Amino acid sequence: MTARLAEIALIVLPIFALIGVGYVAGWTRHLGDRAADGLSEYVFGLAVPVLIFKTLSEAKLPEGGQPWGYWIAYFTGAFIVFGIGFVIALRIFRRGHLEAVMQGFASGQANTVFVGVPIILKAFGEEGAVPLFLLIAIHLPIMTTAATILAEGVESGVSRATLIRLAKALARNPILIGIYAGAIAKIAGIEATGVAGQAVDMIAASSVPCALVSMGLALRRYGFAGDIAASLTISLLKLVVHPLLVFGLTRVLPMPPVWAGVAVVFAAMPCGVNAYLLATHYRAGVASAASAVSLSTLISLFTITAWLYVLGVG
Repeated sequence: MTARLAEIALIVLPIFALIGVGYVAGWTRHLGDRAADGLSEYVFGLAVPVLIFKTLSEAKLPEGGQPWGYWIAYFTGAFIVFGIGFVIALRIFRRGHLEAVMQGFASGQANTVFVGVPIILKAFGEEGAVPLFLLIAIHLPIMTTAATILAEGVESGVSRATLIRLAKALARNPILIGIYAGAIAKIAGIEATGVAGQAVDMIAASSVPCALVSMGLALRRYGFAGDIAASLTISLLKLVVHPLLVFGLTRVLPMPPVWAGVAVVFAAMPCGVNAYLLATHYRAGVASAASAVSLSTLISLFTITAWLYVLGVG
């Protein structure tokens, strides 16, 4: 057991050490808000999309088509915790409909880019890259669309303008562009070689450390904005209930073992920054979303370690 935990520590601790570096850099003002914004834009707008393009264009897809059990297991768990978070906010915390939607969204929205990509790639290696990026491809569109429809469509219905705005935002999303480009390159048999290949490799290699430092800077900025009871509930749903549901479903639905592991660890990721951004957009549940992002990221050091142990990683 001690040897296993030591191996898992070598996976998890360097990840959180770099998050800590980013946090300290923000706390000491060595890197200010402009640097934090620039680094975040670089990670989200260039480095991770290039990493996704490189991975998918070179990927070996599983034989026999897509394992549908993988998608069903993950999103069943995601929408169950979304619903639980929504009901708890509405019935127990006595929040309004819009804020309840934001808390439900935060409960089911994982931090895929800044924490999920580094941890899953380090835990599962190249074998885990394809299921990781294929899930990222539909994770944000599905969860964001569901939250938008619930937020805007209950009383008056979702307007055409809302759907157009959402479609444009998704069409311009750099992560999705990287996925589409990688898929097209794979189908066409195109791989970056020579000088272009070396440039792609260098940008892709920078994505993980830059994402982690950027996450640390973001934690320093968002901090704990209050509403601790709600944010603790959201964190519990995200870090424990969601992966527990997915873990159970991966045991009964057909999928390759590595895909099952990726689904569980993906579900075990802390709350995504998108939960805070959506709450800010609707001006509802901002404090609980911001605190949930920070609190769940801190607690996830221990819960992710536990899930990796349960999955036999290390």
